[in-house]
Amino acid sequence: MNRYAPRIFATALLLLLAAAGGLGYWKSLHDQLPEGLSMGNGRLEATEVQIASKVPGRLAEVLVDEGDKVARGQLLARIDTRTMEAQRNQAEAEVLRAQQNYAAAQASVQLRQSELLLASQELKRVREIFQRKYASQQLLDQQQARFDTANAAVVAARAQLAAIKAAIGAAEAQVAQLTSEIDDSSLRAPIDGIIQLRLAEPGEVLGAGGRVLMLIDPGDQYMNLYLPASTSGRLTVGDQARIVLDALPDRALPAKVAFVAAKAQFTPKQVETRDERQKLVFRVKLRLSDPGAVPQAKPGMPGAGYVRTAEVDWPANLQ
Repeated sequence: MNRYAPRIFATALLLLLAAAGGLGYWKSLHDQLPEGLSMGNGRLEATEVQIASKVPGRLAEVLVDEGDKVARGQLLARIDTRTMEAQRNQAEAEVLRAQQNYAAAQASVQLRQSELLLASQELKRVREIFQRKYASQQLLDQQQARFDTANAAVVAARAQLAAIKAAIGAAEAQVAQLTSEIDDSSLRAPIDGIIQLRLAEPGEVLGAGGRVLMLIDPGDQYMNLYLPASTSGRLTVGDQARIVLDALPDRALPAKVAFVAAKAQFTPKQVETRDERQKLVFRVKLRLSDPGAVPQAKPGMPGAGYVRTAEVDWPANLQ
């Protein structure tokens, strides 16, 4: 073996390290931001909507797959509603039966009112002849009792009529509730979006709130930065910003400041270093101005966000 080989290897390694150090130093100078610009690391995110079942039941079908574009109101999945439909049919029959009973109760009220009118007229005649001494006290008492009985019958008939009316209302409410639950068993898209995750399959039994799909809104993409007070204190909602994704390093995506937190917090745990997590920062939300212009930008991609704290021009690489 050549005795000079270790020396040659060591020399080459030193030259390589020196070149790497020089490249890193040059890059740090090249990437240094001018006065009036600040940056923070983040991850591109999008508004997420969980499509979940409101009522428990067996999942009958899922009509979309991951990656499908869906429109607002589109049917995405359906819970089996056969049991609820049978219950609704029964409730509708109860409504019909109660309505028939209500008609009969109305006739009963009319009959009792006629009996009360007749008893009132007979009582009036007996009182007149009693005052002229042509009727006994016993006859007057009997007629008064008939009148009181007829009056009580009218009160009872009216109470029964009110109870049947309430029963109709309860049965109709049951029908409305079951109809609403059947409608809620058809899971529809609340917004235009893209199916990100399919979380359940047909045949699975879901509880109330069981998740079926996750939908994202590609038209609302944003990045959260965590910046010190010296930077966030100079930002207002609507200020221009830029987002540069690691996957698209040569393209600065126009954005705007959508939110600046009013209260400081510790840097979240997902930040890489422990020292950074100990700092108090303010959350700043940057929203892409035109997400559809860059279809390659997808939620989950890491990158950096840039904001201006003074009236300066954007450098060429952030134009």
